[in-house]
Parts: sequence; C-alpha cells; structure tokens
Amino acid sequence: MEESQEKERGIMGQEQGDQDQGQPASTNTQHSLTEKEEKCVGVHAEMEEKEREKGMEEGEMKKEMELEAEVKVELCQSVPGLQMSFIRGTDLFGYVGIEAVLDQMRYKTMKAGFEFNIMVVGQSGLGKSTLVNTLFKSKVSRKSCTPNYEEKISKTVKLHTVSHVIEEKGVKMKLTVIDTPGFGDQINNENCWEPIVKYVNEQYEKYLREELHITRKRRIPDSRVHCCIYFLPATGHRLRPIDIEFMKRLGKIVSIVPIIAKADTLTIEERQEFKERIRQDLAANGISVYPQKEYDEDPEERILNDRIRESIPFAVVGTDKEHQVNGNKVLGRKTKWGIIEVENVAHCEFANLRDLLIRSHLQDLKDVTHNIHYETYRVRRLNESNMNFSELGLSTWLLENGTADKCESESHL
Repeated sequence: MEESQEKERGIMGQEQGDQDQGQPASTNTQHSLTEKEEKCVGVHAEMEEKEREKGMEEGEMKKEMELEAEVKVELCQSVPGLQMSFIRGTDLFGYVGIEAVLDQMRYKTMKAGFEFNIMVVGQSGLGKSTLVNTLFKSKVSRKSCTPNYEEKISKTVKLHTVSHVIEEKGVKMKLTVIDTPGFGDQINNENCWEPIVKYVNEQYEKYLREELHITRKRRIPDSRVHCCIYFLPATGHRLRPIDIEFMKRLGKIVSIVPIIAKADTLTIEERQEFKERIRQDLAANGISVYPQKEYDEDPEERILNDRIRESIPFAVVGTDKEHQVNGNKVLGRKTKWGIIEVENVAHCEFANLRDLLIRSHLQDLKDVTHNIHYETYRVRRLNESNMNFSELGLSTWLLENGTADKCESESHL
C-alpha cells in the first residue's frame, strides 16, 4: 500500500513538473508569435512603401510620356507633311554632345555681353536714384554720375539717359538708366506721361528702321525700354488718378513693375492694407503689370509668377550706405529705433524686387519686350504704312538685276 501511494505521488510530481515546464513554453510561443506579427507588419509596410514609390515613379513616367507626346504633336504640327520622331537620351547608343551648345551660348554671351535698359518713373523725392544705385550696387544713377548736381524741379518732363558697362565674373552688361525728372511735380500734371510714351515708341521706331535696312547690322543696338519701375508714394490710401492714368497708357507698350517707395514710413499692417488696395485698384481699372498671366509659358513658370503677383507692388527701401550689424556689414538705413536692413526680407521687399529684375526674370523682360511689345508696335506701324517695295525705295528692276545693294540704306515708313 505504501509503495503504491509513493508511486502515485511520483506520478503526480512528474505531471506537475511537466505542467511547470509547459507554461514557459507557451509564453515563448506567444513571444515568437508577436515577433512574427511585427515582422509581417514591417514587411507589409515596406511593400506598401515600395508600391507607393512604384506608383509615384509610374506617375512621373506617365507625365514624361505625356510631355513627350505633346512635344511630338507640336513638332508634327509645326511642319505638316514632314515625318518626325522623338528620340530620348536613353535611346541613344552613345554620347552625342548636344548639351555642349549651352556652353557655346554662354561663351558667346560672355564675349559679346548684353544690354539692359531700365526706366524709373515717379515724382521727386521718392528715392529713384538711390534705389537704382542699391539695385546694381554702384553709382549708376544720373544724380550720382553728374558732378556738382543740383536738385531742381523741372517745369516739364525731360528724359535723361545714362549708360554704364558693368562686368561681374566675366559677364558684361551694358546698363542704361532712363530718368524722368519733372514727372508728377507740377500743379497741373495733365498729359505728363506723353513725353515718356513718345520716348518708348521712338526706341521701337529706331529698332524697326534698323531691321528694315537692306544691309542690316550684324547686331542691332537695342535701346528699347525693357522695364519701367513705377514709384508709388507711401500714402497708405489708394492709387492716385495720375498713377492709374500713367499705368493704363504705359502698361500697353512696356513692362511696368510698380513699387511702394520709402516703405519704412508705414507699419507692417499699413503696408499690407495699402498693397491690397493697390491690387484692387489695378484690377478695377484693367491695368496689367509685369509679369502678366497670359505670358506664362508652362505650369512651373505660372507657379513662380503667381507668387510674384501676390507680392506686387513691392514695398522697398533703398540706401547705398553700409552699417555694422552683429559684426557684419549690411546695406541699411539707420533710425532712432534701429537699422532697417535693405536686403532682409523681414524688413522690406527689396530682395524680391532685385531677384525679379536681375536674377530670375531679366531675360524674360527682354523677351517680352521683343516678342510682345515691340512686335505689337511693328505690326501696327507696317499696317499703318501699308508697306510695299516702292515705299521702301526698292524697285522690281533693282531686284531683278540683283543691284539692291545700291538702294538707299534708310527706309521710309
């Protein structure tokens, strides 16, 4: 009996031991299951990310293919009846060197230089000369270049031009600054914009006559106005009648960039309200300022130009004096309350104006002048004159005998 009881106890002990050993085994299996689940979740997340990336890549590829298709269509439409194919860089079986044309263009531009003509319009005392000097970081304004200059209010609007050749890192630019002293300074400012309109059209006429010469110059001198900076006084109210009338008339023949001069006389809130009122007045009067929406060529350009249009008119401060700020020399105006840093976007929008005129849109300003404003003038003039060979001083006899080079070099419109 005792032996049988001991056996039963031994069996019970073994069963308890087995149960004790089974518990950690079950916990281990639970841990392994959770680890597997985490791994599965991680794998699923990676797969989802890869699918997203794949989807994005496919989307990008689709966009590229659509663009290529558009280019193909444009190419085919541009030359009807001509068979044309589009070959991508990946389809080439070797390096051709087409990209080297950019270096060639850069070299020729650096060698020849380029022209940029800027007009400043606004009443006296708004800091036109100072702002131009600040833009190009040199003494380029008429006021700065004229020895013993005396500020006098002109009885009529007179235009003065000053030209400089500026060289930076091997690139030469012939800069012409056209000043308009006397504009808006009289009691009666009626038709004060007429001399400016006349000057702009005269430059178009000059360029047109050069184009119509029998033996044209290899490079026609470009005196056309590429940009007109219009200075608005910081009144904090609305556009004045003279501002509306000027921009209405000049906006059709030249690219206008309106700015609020001496913007440090307004608080940030006053500045924003003033800018909003000006934008409302521009829209209400149908005044188009640069950059115009209808000239945006692609979506990227439209996004960039939309940001610029939201900032117009730029509230700027100009100065050519340097001050020490935190151990660094900065262009700024010193006041009782501190130093207004001209190139600090938190203080004023001069940097945005400079980027627009020089760093991002300079070539576009020239293109708009040539392709839009000058082209409009050219078409109008040729239609007015109803030009034919006899008006140009040519005769069919000269053309037939190949002696057109003996004709007068001046054309008559």
